[in-house]
Amino acid sequence: MKGRVSPGPQRPYPLTMVCEMYRVPRSSVYAAGAPTGPPQPARKPGPQTQHSDTEVVEAIRAALGACPFHGEGSRKVRARLAHRGLHLGGKRVRRLMRAHGLLAPRRLGPPNGNPAHDGTIITDRPDVMWGTDATRFYTEREGWGWFFGAIDHHLDEVVGWHTAKLGDRWAALEPIRQGVRHAFGRFGKDVARGLAIRCDWGPQYIADAWINEVKWLGCTISPSYVSEPECNGIAERFMRTLKEQCIYLREPRGGAADHRRVHRSLQHRVAHRAPRPSDPGPGAS
Repeated sequence: MKGRVSPGPQRPYPLTMVCEMYRVPRSSVYAAGAPTGPPQPARKPGPQTQHSDTEVVEAIRAALGACPFHGEGSRKVRARLAHRGLHLGGKRVRRLMRAHGLLAPRRLGPPNGNPAHDGTIITDRPDVMWGTDATRFYTEREGWGWFFGAIDHHLDEVVGWHTAKLGDRWAALEPIRQGVRHAFGRFGKDVARGLAIRCDWGPQYIADAWINEVKWLGCTISPSYVSEPECNGIAERFMRTLKEQCIYLREPRGGAADHRRVHRSLQHRVAHRAPRPSDPGPGAS
């Protein structure tokens, strides 16, 4: 009945109607009509390439063997094959080299510890580690500006902050200078010995002027791992809170009013503890 034609519309009877009349599932009809025999090997859909994967792998091995250098990557191998008249896609060459273990060895760098960051960066007492970071903000009157801050990892208080139009290495030093004067009572050589400064790899914090002055103060620079902001999470989280609670709530226009508003927002985080007594120095009795 499947191949018969209906006398009315002059069309074949649909399979759904036939299966409903005979109470037969369509899956059984499809299974009975499936071709029998050994399964055919799966082929990649779309147009077939001129050269098979086996031929390409042999050509790659020949190119690597003829090269006097070691550690050639997929881009150089593809260029060498193109000079030999074998034009291939870069993704295909990389895929075949990866599948057959022909890629150049990759230097992963030193291990950065547990990638889950399940440890802690909160210290047991104040003035052991300060975190410093910078962020940009926009005002209608003055355009883009920079905010630099330094925060204690134990007390979670801002020991120094500074805003500037130009976010260079000198502006990045201001929060450290403010914090040293407040926490240690004076500003001088080796006055902050034992203090670690946690920072990222921004251009301000790898400048010679910033590094030399921080070391002159006696601080130890503790940079975070590359592309892992969790290592400087105290300062990073403070910058996020500052933007969410102060800058993004209302559009800043610049000027003294916005400066006072930022200062009021930082009042509960700015250091209020008494400064340390000045160190008499090695020459004192």
